[in-house]
Amino acid sequence: MIQRIDVSKRFSEVAVHNGVAYLAGQVPTDASQDAYHQTQQVLSEIDKFLAKAGTDKSKILMATVYLANMGDYAEMNRAWDEWVAENNAPPRAAVEARLADANWKVEIVVTAAV
Repeated sequence: MIQRIDVSKRFSEVAVHNGVAYLAGQVPTDASQDAYHQTQQVLSEIDKFLAKAGTDKSKILMATVYLANMGDYAEMNRAWDEWVAENNAPPRAAVEARLADANWKVEIVVTAAV
């Protein structure tokens, strides 16, 4: 069975299957902020959707970080390091990519055990 959370016509924010929660790419809620604050917003959204799936950041299996500019890597990492679950940092990739909104500096995708 697949459970879908916050389903729109185009996509679901979360799909849960066989004990794994797959989150859609999370993006900033206020794109006027700098990379550090946008990353904080994205991580807050991740927390919200992990909770809706019945899990939390300590159970993240994998994260992929998309940055519009790798020059923002240090500021993204500053927010990430403040947020990530102690002794439970997941495997992670960070790549530069053109994001769907030119004002977004970061988008993050995670999967987590439920």
